[in-house]
Amino acid sequence: MEKQMHLAAQYLAAAGISFLEKKDDDSHTNLGFSITDHCLYTHALSENEDVLGLDYKNFALVWTSKAGTTSFNLDGATHSTILQWLSNTAKSNLNKLYSYKFHYDLPYTIDATYTFKLSDVDRLKTLTVQRVLAEEVIEKIKETYHLNTPCRVWPHHFDTGIYTAFPDSDITIGLGLAIPDSVSKIFYFYISGYKNGKAIATSDLPKLEIGEWKSDGFTGAILELAETTEAEGVSFFKEAISQLQTK
Repeated sequence: MEKQMHLAAQYLAAAGISFLEKKDDDSHTNLGFSITDHCLYTHALSENEDVLGLDYKNFALVWTSKAGTTSFNLDGATHSTILQWLSNTAKSNLNKLYSYKFHYDLPYTIDATYTFKLSDVDRLKTLTVQRVLAEEVIEKIKETYHLNTPCRVWPHHFDTGIYTAFPDSDITIGLGLAIPDSVSKIFYFYISGYKNGKAIATSDLPKLEIGEWKSDGFTGAILELAETTEAEGVSFFKEAISQLQTK
């Protein structure tokens, strides 16, 4: 289900690329996640507040605007039929052409016959819980340190995160939730610090109470998600931030 949700999120990224002004940092492609309706959403795509969403709860794409909401069930749908629905929906709502083209590569390939399948409902629920947890933990960190920056999901790497300079400090912090990759085989919280444009070295930092510092391939700290609570996530980030601020 991880792969399917990552691929499905690309439909939203393509909408941002198709309909929004290009930003140098690619922020026109990033997504928000609603903890109330468990959906990923694009930025508003028009003055009519058209938004394309990915509904985790119902495994569906959702197009919402002032005129109403229409959805498309992904279970059993092929890539080609999804693109047809998106093209038709974009034409009728925006009178614009939806284009499925990217300037980045994904770890997966997809062709016209690729078929989405709701093969593991429980796993999808777990993925939803993890996204909600990430949003709640990051919101607590933002409140604690008075960080005025949006928490967004970046469709390329499919991480939830923030990247911001710390107030009254000369360091910048990037933190969030990452999907399984070369750093960890399971979902994990991550944090890295930067000073003068360079990653802050972690090899000489004290051992963390929860989570661990990394310096090989990834420079920062990680906490693998295994029944991780909100309090544990907040504690991990706060301790790591405290140590990074000493550098």
